[in-house]
Amino acid sequence: MSERPEHGVAAFPGAVARRGEPVTPGMRLPEWEVAEVGAEKMKTTAALLRDPTPIHWDTAALRELGMGDRAINQGPLNMAYVMNMLAGFAGGHDRVRRLRVRFRGTVRAGDRLRAGGVVTGVRTRKDEPGGETLCDCDIELSVVDGDTVLTGTATVALPEEGSDDE
Repeated sequence: MSERPEHGVAAFPGAVARRGEPVTPGMRLPEWEVAEVGAEKMKTTAALLRDPTPIHWDTAALRELGMGDRAINQGPLNMAYVMNMLAGFAGGHDRVRRLRVRFRGTVRAGDRLRAGGVVTGVRTRKDEPGGETLCDCDIELSVVDGDTVLTGTATVALPEEGSDDE
């Protein structure tokens, strides 16, 4: 992973990358904001994942553990916010080729989040017909006015010039 500024990828001064326009290292990815992380979504996700861990839905259990009274979001949901940001930039979830993350903190019910990133490299895959253009990025998810809770790297395939995906 490349060197990060002290205040996350949003502190990079580069221009914002736009789908369909030339992308170069140093450009920031368009940010993805989550207005409010909902406790009900966490409870539903816990049921879907068959995750019996009460910190995701039981505020009494959180208080008993000394962890406050706001449910803690599941890691897969935090990753999904980053995936949505990448898909918005690249033109679809099917364009995300790789995502590696490290969880650095917790997201709680009621938090407002911002996913962002910076382009670290652009390359063409020569091993396939058409030579898919790949964009490597440093990514992060942060609580607005709070801590960075997820960092990592990602690779997305950029749409070809003139394609319907632009």
